Amino acid sequence: MSDVELVLRSTRVITPEGTRAASVAVAAGKITAVRAHDAEVPPGARLEDFGDDVLLPGLVDTHVHVNDPGRTEWEGFWTATRAAAAGGITTLVDMPLNSLPPTTTVGNLRTKQDVARPKAHIDVGFWGGALPDNVKDLRPLHDAGVFGFKAFLSPSGVDEFPELDQEQLAQSLAEIAGFGGLLIVHAEDPHHLAAAPQKGGRKYADFLASRPRDAEDTAIGNLIAQAKRLDARVHVLHLSSGDALPLIAAAKAEGVRITVETCPHYLTLTAEEVPDGASEFKCCPPIREAANQDLLWQALADGTIDCVVTDHSPSTADLKTDDFATAWGGISGLQLSLPAVWTAARTRGHGLEDVVRWMSTRTARLAGLSQKGAIEAGRDADFAVLAPDETFTVDPARLQHRNRVTAYAGRTLSGVVKSTWLRGEHIVADGRFTEPAGQLLVRHP
Repeated sequence: MSDVELVLRSTRVITPEGTRAASVAVAAGKITAVRAHDAEVPPGARLEDFGDDVLLPGLVDTHVHVNDPGRTEWEGFWTATRAAAAGGITTLVDMPLNSLPPTTTVGNLRTKQDVARPKAHIDVGFWGGALPDNVKDLRPLHDAGVFGFKAFLSPSGVDEFPELDQEQLAQSLAEIAGFGGLLIVHAEDPHHLAAAPQKGGRKYADFLASRPRDAEDTAIGNLIAQAKRLDARVHVLHLSSGDALPLIAAAKAEGVRITVETCPHYLTLTAEEVPDGASEFKCCPPIREAANQDLLWQALADGTIDCVVTDHSPSTADLKTDDFATAWGGISGLQLSLPAVWTAARTRGHGLEDVVRWMSTRTARLAGLSQKGAIEAGRDADFAVLAPDETFTVDPARLQHRNRVTAYAGRTLSGVVKSTWLRGEHIVADGRFTEPAGQLLVRHP
């Protein structure tokens, strides 16, 4: 223990074995040991004692739209990673859209990495994109270190990232399965969307009717069939339809290699409470009814849903018009995801160990980030310090993301992030940030 530089101590440390009083030793950015709470501090090491505040592994958010470069007025690496750090997130994986260029070739990946490198307050990795015309680019992107490939099965909302039809999905999935990669999918069926009523206007009920559950259910069923046929690894993004859960549970029971995520807004917000014209609540798939939300929570509890991620997808405020048909669809949630989920989880009988499993351990596993996601020897010394019983009221002016539009404005949430640590270094505490210290991550074989 003579090389230990830092010891973090708390009466509540969340480890893979459970929550316990402990001292966590850190050297060279790594956790070297988790010891007894009263273990002697090695000579020369600095002690940080958090009392009864909870020490948990830094969260890993595998679904973030940073939009940089190209739409940097919507968001950027500087602001997005500050918001993440303020919320206890120490690693994010950036989606291949809505930046310009999208991450669909190795050259475009290099462009995005060059932009991110000097601005990242936390560690950042990248997904690639699967388009109708870039099958030839998938293996080179995989070899260049992307964590997998995103595809849409319905229009993405931006022209430069077109969706795959079923034949194109099969071609891309066969290629990805051939080198052992992962396809992550926005699963809404375009035919069901086209058949749904498209009224437009201010009424949230009309928007909800335009994105029916059966669009998700059908797309997920088709994806399961393709994954089963090809023995491919697939992941369903931002699940909102509780009706799809029996399909997913059955596929898992059959050995289909499928994982599923949902998002804080589906777990904490309901269609019944969305005001007409309030497009800060618009996302695709949509926020659904309270009874549907109950099904998502049950699926998290039983493991049908694997993890929780933000799908942070901001835009400039002017694109959030009061017409749900034309407003940009996306919820900005990086800074608030931990307290939002914790506030709802505790009312349903879940503990912080569950939240850590959904938002850190399993997301790290999804992306193959074996150095993240747990407080145990050998992992990166990434931590969040949380006062779980303290509350705050969401003030948009205090948010760090670039355009301070939020569906959580005015809500009282439990869980105040006191500080965030990246590889043993303090990166934010009480609203004060250090200079960017994040690293760019690549997938390791």
